[in-house]
Amino acid sequence: MYIIESYSLAVLFCIITMFCWGSWANTQKLAGTQWRFELFYWDYVIGIVLLSLLFGYTLGSTGDGGRSFAEDLFQADRKSYSLAFIGGVIFNLANILIVAAIAYAGMSVAFPVGIGLALVLGVIVNYVSTQKGDPVLLFTGVTLVVIAIVMDALAYRKLAGTERKNPKVGLMLALVGGFLMSFFYFFVAQSMSLDFSNPEGGKFTPYGAVFVFAIGILMSNFVFNTILMKKPIEGSKLYGADYFKGSLPVHLVGILGGIIWCLGMSFSIIAAEKAGPAISYGLGQGATMVAAFWGVFIWREFKNAPKGTNLLLAGMFVLFILGLGMIVYAGV
Repeated sequence: MYIIESYSLAVLFCIITMFCWGSWANTQKLAGTQWRFELFYWDYVIGIVLLSLLFGYTLGSTGDGGRSFAEDLFQADRKSYSLAFIGGVIFNLANILIVAAIAYAGMSVAFPVGIGLALVLGVIVNYVSTQKGDPVLLFTGVTLVVIAIVMDALAYRKLAGTERKNPKVGLMLALVGGFLMSFFYFFVAQSMSLDFSNPEGGKFTPYGAVFVFAIGILMSNFVFNTILMKKPIEGSKLYGADYFKGSLPVHLVGILGGIIWCLGMSFSIIAAEKAGPAISYGLGQGATMVAAFWGVFIWREFKNAPKGTNLLLAGMFVLFILGLGMIVYAGV
């Protein structure tokens, strides 16, 4: 299987993760305002499963290091399967809430608040489990990200006031989703051996872990998303037949969204051996800044915001960049 050999390459993989995780939600907007996110989400999950399987039989089955993808799946024990699967279930519930927050409040709010909170708590959880990296630099970077999240929330509150929205709905969805999101990576990392060249028996290599994680997302989607379709946060009730009313391009856009996200997840997990789970996860969750960029500059979600909002947004970007820089240098 393919294995990263250097810290610098691991950081590059994490940066790719950051752009993937911060950009996939654009596909939800590209799918159109008439295509509900509950329906979009089915295609998104299909995309995640497809790419995890493709990577397993390509990158996960080439090279002399580690184990092949098929061998990895057959040798893993029940505990590893359970941990990776539970990680998928937790991620799915968290992500559905954050996607709902995107639909209600926009990318420039849902990502910085929800994923930003996930970054903070996730770094703490993953660092406690595997203490790799300079804790002073790591947690100073996390503190700057926290301040950036607060600034973004204040900017959204200004915008929501002008549009007569209740800011609590979008923010609460993002916060609950972000809290849950902070734990999924821990479960996936615990299912793996962090020595990819000579992996521990009974545990997964990255490719097997990501595939079982994806199956956890798929299976839990039949529960979580079905409930959400019957009792939506916003809009009328949906039925299974509604999914088949979408055109082929709309479905392909949703699948593309899942492929983009899973590309980021796979690269993050592959980088975890050299960078450590805390840094790999934390840098990848710099997706918050990428998503905020899309929301502010491309989708123009703050074009009608009152005076003072732009200053808050500028401060958010600066603090995110400084915080992420410290997280990177924590592992040098």
